[in-house]
This record gives sequence, C-alpha cells and structure tokens, in this order.
Amino acid sequence: MLRWLIAILTLANLLMFALVHGMFGPLPAAGAREPQHLMQQVRPETLTMRPLHPEEAADQPQVGGPAPGAKVQTSPLGK
Repeated sequence: MLRWLIAILTLANLLMFALVHGMFGPLPAAGAREPQHLMQQVRPETLTMRPLHPEEAADQPQVGGPAPGAKVQTSPLGK
C-alpha cells in the first residue's frame, strides 16, 4: 500500500517538474497578458501622478497605523 503511494507521489513530482520546465509548452502566464490594451492607450505620455493631500486621503488606510474608529453614534438604551 505504501509502495503505491510513494510511486504515485514520485510520478506526480516528475509530471510537475516537466510542466514547470516547459515540456508541455509555455505556461499561460509566461507571455504578455492582453497586449492589445497597450496599443489602445490614447496619449499615455499625458498621464501625470501627484501626491495625495491629507484632506483627500482621509479614507485611505495607513499601513502600520491604528485602525480607524467606526463613525457610529451611540446612545444609552431606554429602560
């Protein structure tokens, strides 16, 4: 029983080795994805980047900072 398991795992490893090294053709992620989108860009040189000002970045999470508190109004329950 254990011999069959070892044989199946060995064959699976050899198959994956062959797949990764391109014996069945190139992997789908090997080439450029959807290169037609690059050709459809209209004047890409006009795109500019600018930093966010603090008032614009209010909803942006800060990596490593504390989690923002929920904006919920609370009131005591009536008796």
